[in-house]
Amino acid sequence: MSDEKKKILIVDDEESIRKVFRWVLEAQGYEVETAETGLQAIEKFQKRFYNLALIDIRLPDMEGTVLLSKLHRCSPKTMKIMVTGYPSLENAVKSLNIGADAYVIKPVEPSELVKTIKVKLKEQEAVESMTQDKIDDWISTRLQKLEGRYGTY
Repeated sequence: MSDEKKKILIVDDEESIRKVFRWVLEAQGYEVETAETGLQAIEKFQKRFYNLALIDIRLPDMEGTVLLSKLHRCSPKTMKIMVTGYPSLENAVKSLNIGADAYVIKPVEPSELVKTIKVKLKEQEAVESMTQDKIDDWISTRLQKLEGRYGTY
């Protein structure tokens, strides 16, 4: 994959969480933006692609799982990690069933957060690489068929 900085969106209504997560992730070389509400997150997603989103379960304008579902529909390739200070089995299962790639419980150690993000971004790269390999194989096979069909003239 290219050396382009990975873009991460932090969606959390707590300013202190947004600041700490941003500081930790920028120190790791990521390009980071933040949103305080689900609506702000949706607006940002309409303007650009994010490799990964950290989504708080409880937002002032909508449940994080509702936002997750909306983001999963509009940007399925984005890795989505749910972050909550109110863990429950129901929320975890619901989040994973509607497209979350991971579920993290606050307070989260910065090193654990970074580790989870790196794993998810590697998974994203692997999927993109597999897709590109399939495209390359299809083109190669198609060219061979065309050469076989038209190469006898």
